[in-house]
Formats: sequence, C-alpha cells, structure tokens
Amino acid sequence: MARNIGSRYTTHQILGRGSAGTVWLGEGPEGPVAVKLLREDLASDQELVGRFVQERTALLGLDHPHVVKVRDLVVDGNDLALVMDLVRGTDLRTRLDRERRLAPEAAVAIITDVAEGLAAAHAAGVVHRDVKPENILLDMEGPLGPGGAHPALLTDFGVAKLIDTPGRTKATRIIGTPDYLAPEIVEGLPPRAAVDIYALATVLYELLAGFTPFGGGHPGAVLRRHVTETVVPLPGIPEELWQLIVQCLAKAPASRLRASELATRLKDVLPLLKGIPPLDVDEPDAEPAPEPYEEDAYATATGAGEPGPRRAAVPLVPGASADSNRDTHTSMRVPAPDELSGGPLGTARAPRPAGAPRPGSARHKAGAVRKRRITLAVAAVVVAGALGAGGYLAASGEDAPPQDSQQSSQP
Repeated sequence: MARNIGSRYTTHQILGRGSAGTVWLGEGPEGPVAVKLLREDLASDQELVGRFVQERTALLGLDHPHVVKVRDLVVDGNDLALVMDLVRGTDLRTRLDRERRLAPEAAVAIITDVAEGLAAAHAAGVVHRDVKPENILLDMEGPLGPGGAHPALLTDFGVAKLIDTPGRTKATRIIGTPDYLAPEIVEGLPPRAAVDIYALATVLYELLAGFTPFGGGHPGAVLRRHVTETVVPLPGIPEELWQLIVQCLAKAPASRLRASELATRLKDVLPLLKGIPPLDVDEPDAEPAPEPYEEDAYATATGAGEPGPRRAAVPLVPGASADSNRDTHTSMRVPAPDELSGGPLGTARAPRPAGAPRPGSARHKAGAVRKRRITLAVAAVVVAGALGAGGYLAASGEDAPPQDSQQSSQP
C-alpha cells in the first residue's frame, strides 16, 4: 500500500523491520530511495524530535562511497523518517548466516571498506555507535573487490544516538548490541570514535571465526568478558593481521588505531591473504547462563524468565519480539565495579579444534566411556601379568638348589 512521507516521498513496500522502525522502498524526486520510518512512540517524543533536527546537518553532510547517504530527514505529524540511498543487495549478517565464515581476503576487503567510511564519519565528528553486521550492506551491483567481496557500505548512522536520549535512557543504562560493545561503554564512559573501531574489529573477528570474541551466553556475561578477558588467537591467519585485530580490541581506547590507520594497514595485509581458505575452527562452548542480569531490562523485555538468543536480539520496547533482520538494541544497566572486577585480565573461551566434541555431548560421553574401558583393560592386563610373574617365581623357588637360594640372598 502506497503511503506519503512528507510532501516529497511515497513508500511502496516493506524492505525490512528493525527495533527502531521499518525500512520501506520509496520513490522521491530523484528516483528510488530507502525510507526508514521510525516507530510512532519515537516520533511522539518531542525531545527526540528536537535531537533529530539537530543531527540533520551532520547526517546530511556525510557523503562517502562506503556510507549509505542520508538524503533527507522528514518530520511530518507522527512521521519521523530518514530518507537514504537505496542499496540493492543484502546485509552482512545475511551473508554470515549463509556462509558462517568468510575467507580472510574477502573479510578484510569488506572491513577495509567500512573502515574508510568510518574515517570519513569520524573526520566529520560523527560516531556511529552501533557497528555490527546488520548495519553493513553489501552492494550486489557494485564491482567485486579482493576475494570476490562486494562493496560494503555502513548504514544507520545516528540511529543509536537518536534513541539514546537522556529522557529515554537513564545514566546507568547501556544502549547497543552486547557482542560489539567496547569496554568503556560497559563501564559507563561516553562513546567516542574508538568504540566504532572496537566494534569493527569484533566484526572482523566474527567474519573470520564465525563467532564473536566475547559473545555467547547471557548478555551480562558478555558485557563482563569485554572488560575482564583478553581475546583468544585465531589459527591460520598471518601474524600481521592478528596483531591488527589485537590492537583494535585493546581495552584502552587510546591504544586502538584510528579508522584511517586501520584502513591503510588492512590494505597492506591484503596481499598476504590471497588464496587462504576460511578458517576451520568451532565456536567455543557457551558458559551456563546465570540468573537474569536485570529482570526488568532483559527477562521482562523478552517476555521470558530465561536468556534468549546468543546474540541478544532484545527489542527496545518491552513485550515486543525480535524482528527478522535483528536490527536491535538492548538496554541494560551499567555493571557495578565489583561485578566487573576479576583481578588480572583472563583469557576468553578458546575455540575448539574443528570436529572436537562439545563437553557433555553424546560424542564426548561416549569418548569418556571408551577411555574408562581402555584404562580398566590395561589395568587388568597389568594385574594378570603381575600374578603370572609371581606364580612363575614361586615355582622357580621350589625347584632351585638351596645353595643358589643362599647365594642369591647375598648382597
């Protein structure tokens, strides 16, 4: 059903849904566009509308080949919408779901594109704050890059900042997606450009490994790992690439590379990755889920008393269900210092070798039973051998001459 957005745009069909709103295929004066129509409750928030208008200049001025350009911001009655360039392709999450992990060359090519887009945004004073595969689009009509990678564009600039208004979230709340949150956000510090670098390095790790470095289990456990654990090395990639990942996942924001530096360094590494196949590692075993981190922020929001999906696709609005494209935020309280303290930094859960059974699985139990049987069989052979040797010695002692026995007892 066609719908007018402001006086210049008309929407025709839904392209996707997210926690912040719905993306429509639309038509404008200059041709096809993507229109992100924010939820009605957001549009009715006057403080958010004011911030929306304040962000207009920064967002409209952000123009880069690897950033989905915002053409217009519409405030019309109950409609609050971002009008963006239409990218004909898919998002990176969809490709990950299909392939699980990418060859290193293609993964680095995609991340290089995004790093260049972030460099332009940071130079303009804009921080994305929610870099994740769902917000990276792959242009299927663009020229193929190294490793056969489609051009990557970063989208949804400003959405996390619009939602995270003082009136909407308390000072003790966290806005973001747990797997990609930088430690300083978990500790309650204001987000700066370095949080985007941390999130982008997390995405790169995920493209290579098939899982995020600190993800898995309850969101509270994920937040704690960002602060207290160090990343586990990935086998099979050049040391130069691994050191880049480690530096960009540093706990101290000042230790991370800037976006422009990261893009340059990744380009230098690309020739080393040609022909390397996707890594062959399995996801580490998830820790048992503890009690809900905060009942009103997680369990109540999902409508359940126990943790939900691994990637914590928690809707912003209590009672709403996670949507198909998982364009979601989670609102959680900042952990207290004693909850994050764990002494010196530990090491995150190590990936299992490919094909190794998970502890507690049928294969793992069968292997344990087999080991016990082998141990008992070996013990039985040893005992039988000892008994046989004892019998032989006893028999030999009866037949031996007395003088031999006396001689053998001498020192």
